[in-house]
Amino acid sequence: MPPTTGFAATASLWAGALSQVLSFSETGCPHSARRAADLLDRLADNPQLDGDIRDLCERAARRLNDDSKESRRVSR
Repeated sequence: MPPTTGFAATASLWAGALSQVLSFSETGCPHSARRAADLLDRLADNPQLDGDIRDLCERAARRLNDDSKESRRVSR
C-alpha cells in the first residue's frame, strides 16, 4: 500500500481521533483517551490546518490527557 499523504493522511488522523474520542466517551478507557490525544497533537502540529483548528486540537488533546489521568485514578 502506498504511503498516505496530504488530504488522505489528514482525513485518516481525523477519523482515528474521532474514533478514539468516541471509544473513550463510551467506555472511559484511558488508553483510548491517550491515543486520541496523540492523534489530535499530530493534527495540531499540521501547518496546513487553520490556526484556530490547530488550537482546538491542542486544547482537546490536553483535556483528554487530563481526563485519562483522572480515569486511571478513579478506576484503581
